[in-house]
Amino acid sequence: MELDNAQETPSQEDSSLCGEISPPVLEQAFSKILHCFTGPEARRGNARDVALKDLGDLIEATECVRLFEGSGAQLRGMLETLGKVAKALEQYAAPPKEEEGGGARHSEVAEKAATVGLLFLKLLGKAETAKNSLVGPAWQTGLHHLAGPVCIFAVTHSLEQPWTTPRSREVAREVLTLLLQVTECGSVAGFLRGEKEDEKGRLSVILGLLKPNLNKESWKNNPAIKHVFSWTLQQVTRPWLSQYLERVLPASLLISDDYQTENKILGVHCLHHIVLNVPAADLLQYNRAQVLYHAIFNHLYTPEHHLVQAVLLCLLDLFPILEKTVHWKGDGARPTTHCDEVLQLILTHMEPEHRLLLRRTYARNLPAFVKRLGILTVRHLKRLERVIIGYLEVYDGPEEEARLKILETLKLLMQHTWPRVSCRLVVLLKALLKLICDVARDPSLTPQCVKSSLLQEATDCLILLDCCSQGRVKGLLAKIPQSCEDSNVVNCIRKVQQISEGAPYDGT
Repeated sequence: MELDNAQETPSQEDSSLCGEISPPVLEQAFSKILHCFTGPEARRGNARDVALKDLGDLIEATECVRLFEGSGAQLRGMLETLGKVAKALEQYAAPPKEEEGGGARHSEVAEKAATVGLLFLKLLGKAETAKNSLVGPAWQTGLHHLAGPVCIFAVTHSLEQPWTTPRSREVAREVLTLLLQVTECGSVAGFLRGEKEDEKGRLSVILGLLKPNLNKESWKNNPAIKHVFSWTLQQVTRPWLSQYLERVLPASLLISDDYQTENKILGVHCLHHIVLNVPAADLLQYNRAQVLYHAIFNHLYTPEHHLVQAVLLCLLDLFPILEKTVHWKGDGARPTTHCDEVLQLILTHMEPEHRLLLRRTYARNLPAFVKRLGILTVRHLKRLERVIIGYLEVYDGPEEEARLKILETLKLLMQHTWPRVSCRLVVLLKALLKLICDVARDPSLTPQCVKSSLLQEATDCLILLDCCSQGRVKGLLAKIPQSCEDSNVVNCIRKVQQISEGAPYDGT
C-alpha cells in the first residue's frame, strides 16, 4: 500500500488492507493521523473528526500482531508514535479553560470523551489479544507508551465533574477496568506503584505527563488536571509515596496557594495525604515540614468553614512531626509549640465568632487540641474558660454540635488541668447549671435524643467538677432538689449527689 503525503489521513480503502502492511508503513499511517491532531489543519472543523474515524478503521483493520511486531528501533518508533497518538487523543477530549466558555462546551467534551474512550477500548483490546499471542514482550513496551495517557483520560472522565455525563463516565470506567486487566494489576494503587516489590509502577510516567500542565502559568488551562493529580496522588500510600515527594509536594503547594476556596481545599487535602504517607524524617529534611506548616497555617485566617476544617485536620497530623525536633531538658519552662500557636489563633477567632458553621468547625476540633497539649493546656486556660462559657450559652440548632463538643472539651480540660479547676468552681458551676436549665425547658424542635445527650454530658462535667473540688459541688447543689420543680434538672442534680465521696469515677 502506498501512503500519500503527511497532510492526508488514511482512507477507508487503505485501512482495509492494514492487516498486511509492514510496521514502518503502519507507523507512517499513525503519524499522519497524529499530524491531523497536532498540525496546522487540526484547527479545521472536521479534520479531527475525520482522523478519529480513520483511526478507528485503522485499529480495527490491523491485526494485533502488526501493532506489536518487529524489533529494535523499528518497533520502538512505531510504539512511540502510537503513544503520541494516545496522548493527542487524551488532550483532544480534555475540558477547555473555564473562561473559554467551558460551561457551554461541557456536552461537547462529554461526546468527545465517549468517542475517544471507545478508541482506547479498541487499542487495549488489541494489546490484550497480543499479550496472549506469540508476539513476545513487545506488548509490554506498547503498554508503556499507552498506559500514561489512557490512565489520565480515564481519571479525567470517570469522576463526576461538570464536563462528564453518565455515558462518558461509563466509557471512561470501562477503559480504566480494561487497562488494569491488560496490565495485570489488581487495583489502581497497584497499577501506579507496582504490584510487586521489584516492579516499577506507572506513577512516574503519569507525573511526567502532568508536569507541563502543573506549573504556575499553565495549571488552570485544563480544569481537570488538579483533580487528576489529586486523585492519582491519593491512590499511592506509605511507603511508596516517599520516593515521589519531590514531584508531588510542589504541585500540592501550588494548588493550595490559589485564591479560590475550592482549590485551596483540594491542595490542603493533597498536603494532608503527603503528611500521613511520607516518613517524618523525609518531611523534616530540607525544612519541608516548616514550609508545609506555614503554607497551611495562613489559611486559618479565611472565614470558609470547609477550608478551616481541612486545615485543622492536617495540622493535627503535622504537629507530631514538627515536635520531633523539640526537646525539653526539664531545667525550665517547656518551649511553646506549633500546637500552642494554632490553638491561640483558634481561640482568638472563636470568641467573637457569630457564624454557626464556623463555630461548629472550631468546636468540633477543640477537643483534639486539648488532648494534644494535655497539661500544657493551662497556658490557654483563661481564654478557654471564656470560650467554653460563651459557647454553652448559645443555642446551636437541632443537632447542638457546638455545645456537645464544648462539653467534651470541658471534660478533657478538667481531666488534664484538674489542679487549676477548683479556683474556677463557681464560674463553671453557674455555666453548667444554666445550660441544664435551658435544655430542660427548651421549647424548640431539638430532638429528645440530643437533649438527653446534652443533659448527660453536662451532668458528667458536674461530676468531674465535684471530683476536682473535693466534693464542694455536692454541698452547693444540696438545696436545689427541694426548690426545683423541673424533673430533668432534679435528675441531673441527683446523679451528681449519688456519687459517693472517694468512689472512683471513670471520667477522671
